[in-house]
Amino acid sequence: MKRALAVIAVVLFAAAAFAADAPKSALKQVEPKTVCMINEHAMGKDQIAVEVDGKTYYGCCEMCKKALQSDASKRVATDPVSGKPVDKAVAVIGAQEDGKVYYFESVANLDKYNAGTK
Repeated sequence: MKRALAVIAVVLFAAAAFAADAPKSALKQVEPKTVCMINEHAMGKDQIAVEVDGKTYYGCCEMCKKALQSDASKRVATDPVSGKPVDKAVAVIGAQEDGKVYYFESVANLDKYNAGTK
């Protein structure tokens, strides 16, 4: 019985954490150059351009710049509509009002996402 309750508690905690991270309203498309791709946040102004393998990523400081240069996993996100990995350098980026960003394979996927928030 205790084990079952513990499992239920873990599942409920995980579901609550996921729900808290999920966007709650329509996203506004933003320019990649205004996004810190490490902090996953639209900053409202141009960020530091970071060239890697002929692609441009953006970070807000030297630490973010170094992370983008050295860690390939920091340059990829998951499209919340398709579930596929997307290179942040070519992604369509949508931001919540608070600045948190999500990366999409296409404008069509951003539009699909936004249609589901109404």
